Amino acid sequence: MQPAAELDIFLAIALAALATYGLRAGGLLLAERLPKTGRLRRGMDALPGALLLSLVVPSIANAGPWGMLAAGVTALVAWRSRNMLAAMLLGMIVVLAQRQLGL
Repeated sequence: MQPAAELDIFLAIALAALATYGLRAGGLLLAERLPKTGRLRRGMDALPGALLLSLVVPSIANAGPWGMLAAGVTALVAWRSRNMLAAMLLGMIVVLAQRQLGL
């Protein structure tokens, strides 16, 4: 590997580490100043679920009807049984069945 390329890789890793540490430290420092009640607090409480949905929904929609069926089965089993492992397994079985059957 070229010395210039090694320096570029080192700088990229160092900047990524610095950015990651800055985001984490900033969140911890900012947490003290955020309101403990009110609309902003409720919005902050809902943020993790909203972010997760924003990451998962495009993949489900891109997978088509079988992806929606697998997501529905997963959500239904998780809601009824509170067993996340069983929910994920059944969702994966739906996707596996669709792929094996070539549907």
